[in-house]
Amino acid sequence: MSKESDLIADMRKLALHPAARGLTDDCAVLPFGGETLVLTHDMMVEGVHWLPGQDMADVAWKLVATNLSDLAAKGAEPVGVLLGFTLGEEDTRFVAGLGEALQAFGVPLLGGDTVSGNGPRSLGLTALGRATCSPVPSRSGAKVGDTLWLTGPVGAAMLGFEALRDGTGRDSTTFRRPLPRLAEGRTLAPLATAMMDVSDGLLIDAARMAQASGVTFAIASESVPFPAALPDSRRDDAMRWGDDYELLFTLPPGLPAPVAALRIGVAQAATLSPVIIDGAVPHGNLGYMHD
Repeated sequence: MSKESDLIADMRKLALHPAARGLTDDCAVLPFGGETLVLTHDMMVEGVHWLPGQDMADVAWKLVATNLSDLAAKGAEPVGVLLGFTLGEEDTRFVAGLGEALQAFGVPLLGGDTVSGNGPRSLGLTALGRATCSPVPSRSGAKVGDTLWLTGPVGAAMLGFEALRDGTGRDSTTFRRPLPRLAEGRTLAPLATAMMDVSDGLLIDAARMAQASGVTFAIASESVPFPAALPDSRRDDAMRWGDDYELLFTLPPGLPAPVAALRIGVAQAATLSPVIIDGAVPHGNLGYMHD
């Protein structure tokens, strides 16, 4: 168990409202009048989620995109965002990137708060959305026999981070400016039995969805999509690194994916391991966790 897991376990004793979904999902889902609101909040910390000295316009884009990715996993339509901002260097670049992201994804800034502080900067964003179907997809609906799918490759963000860190000049776009799969999420929402976005690594996020659903996912690594630039020797790293923001979802047996996606596995009866790769239990850390 990590500090993050321990804290969330304690908070579950407080998050008793049904909208919280037991703190096991990407978002809160709150019926409100004739609508259903979908709410999420993500944070980013300098030196953890972005490199010191990185262009703050890219940081702003990523802050918006990662929160909207949570909405995409629920098939939600973005309504607006609220920003929590720590003042610092290059604030004008942050505002420029924020404007670019808001325009690109068609979402308004509704308000927020600013503070000053010492040490590494932390930023937060709350994204508000409206559900486009009922019930709203969760992580917990996969059944034995369901097929497991992924909307795109994993590993490009890892390569992009390394390129940016090492100053190689290679493409770092996927790490700096990820794209939430909003349209795909809305198409999948009425059909997917379970769905989430891949933020902390394919293996750890698949394990979380499997545990929530009470199944084990058997994944075939040869079916997992990777970027062309990724060496074969680093495929295991790519499945654990994260920051990919593709959608991971399950469909009933025999149902084809209605969006561009690759089938990477199947849900089996639960075993001691929530994820099996090529018939074997993966060892070590499955992905990123806050310790």
